Amino acid sequence: MSAPDAPEEVVAALRGLGLIGPDERPVLTPLTGGVASDIWRVDAARGPFCVKRALAKLKVAADWRAPVIRNEYEVAWFETVAQAVPEAVPEILGHDPEAGLFAMAWLDPSDHRLWKADLAAGVADPAVAHAVGDRLGRIHAATAARPELAERFPTDSIFHAIRLEPYLEAAGRTRPEVAAELAALVARTAATKRCLVHGDVSPKNIQVGPTGPLFLDAECAWWGDPAFDLAFCLNHLLLKCLWVPDKAAGFLRCFERMSAAYLARADWEDAAELETRVASLLPGLFLARVDGKSPVEYLTEETDKALVRETAIGWLKTPPATLEALRTDWAKRVNAEGAGI
Repeated sequence: MSAPDAPEEVVAALRGLGLIGPDERPVLTPLTGGVASDIWRVDAARGPFCVKRALAKLKVAADWRAPVIRNEYEVAWFETVAQAVPEAVPEILGHDPEAGLFAMAWLDPSDHRLWKADLAAGVADPAVAHAVGDRLGRIHAATAARPELAERFPTDSIFHAIRLEPYLEAAGRTRPEVAAELAALVARTAATKRCLVHGDVSPKNIQVGPTGPLFLDAECAWWGDPAFDLAFCLNHLLLKCLWVPDKAAGFLRCFERMSAAYLARADWEDAAELETRVASLLPGLFLARVDGKSPVEYLTEETDKALVRETAIGWLKTPPATLEALRTDWAKRVNAEGAGI
């Protein structure tokens, strides 16, 4: 959209941040893909950059609302991670808390690929999965060593509103036979405080660039349980086995490589205990992507949904002890045995 068609408050905020001149009329192009924010590419005299503004009501079928102050914590997550693993995040160019938006560097699509697009095309590169797990582990390790960050991220209520309630609690309302198990996962996750959590580590929020993976969309940032981040991302690799069935073995190799790389960095707590939390939380998130408020858009066949539901309920009733046990069981169910390294 041209500047006359762009939200005037956005243009005014960009002027206030010094990102455009007083008389400059940049071109704002809406970007698609997100449900929680308005996102634009801004073409200005200084060059292209990206602007993100949080929405009070998310763009999903269910009535899903969340506090827009999460935009501030997203910026804080980027700034915090930039101090420890700068190559893992885009540069923040400016932030206007009153307008509820921030600007960040534009990642050129010519040399930055969305990981979800790669996976959708059947490109299951174990090296990328390893790098994602390694960087996520480095972020968690660096922030676990800074307990004072807990005061900068008082986001328990936000995390509940945009993660625990729409995923685990909503799935429990849909599937009352495992409501107690899901409620226990919610309680444990909410009470576990270890490090700075991204909260939405998904292939759609990871760009693979020349220096490796970059993490985007950190508006779920929370001081809490690192198991959530790893489980959330591994969940997508399991689901991709049904989206691109002939590449299931490759996705499960990625699952294995990511898990191993991440757990190798887990020096802030006993890695086996952390893995147990991940392995027991993952089934709840698995079920949530068919029976929660944000079902994955690519599972359209009822047989696929039924397989996810049946598998998740079984795992919730009898949690796998390790991620390898979970991976092996899923490999059998999708006929992808022999998917190990």
